[in-house]
Amino acid sequence: MKYRRLGNAGMKVSAVALGGWTTFGDSIQDQDLAKRIITTAYESGINFFDIADAYAGGKSEEMMGRALSTFPRHTLVISSKLFWPMSDDVNDRGLSRKHIMESIDKSLKRIGTDYLDVYFCHRYDPDTPVEEVVRAMDDLIHQGKVLYWGTSEWTGAQIADAAGIAAREHLYANRVDQPGYNLMRRAHVERDVLPAAKRHGVGLTTFSPLASGVLTGKYEEGVPEGSRAGRNEALRNRLTDKTVEKVRELKPIADELGISRGELAIAWILRLPEIASVITGATKPEQVLSNVKAADVTLEAETVEKIESIFPLEG
Repeated sequence: MKYRRLGNAGMKVSAVALGGWTTFGDSIQDQDLAKRIITTAYESGINFFDIADAYAGGKSEEMMGRALSTFPRHTLVISSKLFWPMSDDVNDRGLSRKHIMESIDKSLKRIGTDYLDVYFCHRYDPDTPVEEVVRAMDDLIHQGKVLYWGTSEWTGAQIADAAGIAAREHLYANRVDQPGYNLMRRAHVERDVLPAAKRHGVGLTTFSPLASGVLTGKYEEGVPEGSRAGRNEALRNRLTDKTVEKVRELKPIADELGISRGELAIAWILRLPEIASVITGATKPEQVLSNVKAADVTLEAETVEKIESIFPLEG
């Protein structure tokens, strides 16, 4: 496993991370299976484990927390997030100071830890002034409940705004952003987020590297029963003949390197030094072992050019 700095921060995270979105507490209900998957990740060198309070309504934090509790805390980088509604209460959502201060304690309790290494603002909140968010996060750091804070799916301008407020007011600045990024979704990161991240020393921990499994080729012959596309109509609608054919064109490139298309897609993301970690999901230990191989793959410029000729930057 390779480890990369989180932007300008001193902390290092594994180039491949394990996340809990749609899996732990959701498609995975078996705690023993969760333990096997997370143990496989840990033993493979993954130190970064990404969760959110909204994942399975808090169950993801609980399930991953139980599995992670058996490892020395200092060897782990644990993150969680807040923004999405956690109840019907009008204040149990968003990024108000009230919701931030209450949500951190609930997440810490569910995970079973005294602090988070990274706390993410899961989305931008148009109803809360950015300065209120930055000051609340700064307070959590002073309280020892959070070591670093960041954003997820914010625009470049919003990331820059938060960093500017922190610099002006001498507060702890946002050090990481978590955008969705893969071969099928490039423009948001490459044209907007990445320039702002470079300018302000913000690292990127990207999610959905395989476009919900599409880039692995699993849907070439249709939609398997029990697959994510089988449960998600929006995903099925993205499985056009053109998309399936593009994914098919990746196979000879991956075969030439002796890796899978999933590993190729992750390695393509890790070509960018500004990306600290790629957050992957897994429903079985074998998937973890495949994903971590991508950290050791170096793509030559010619190979990157071939890949990007199939999935060009659009939008």
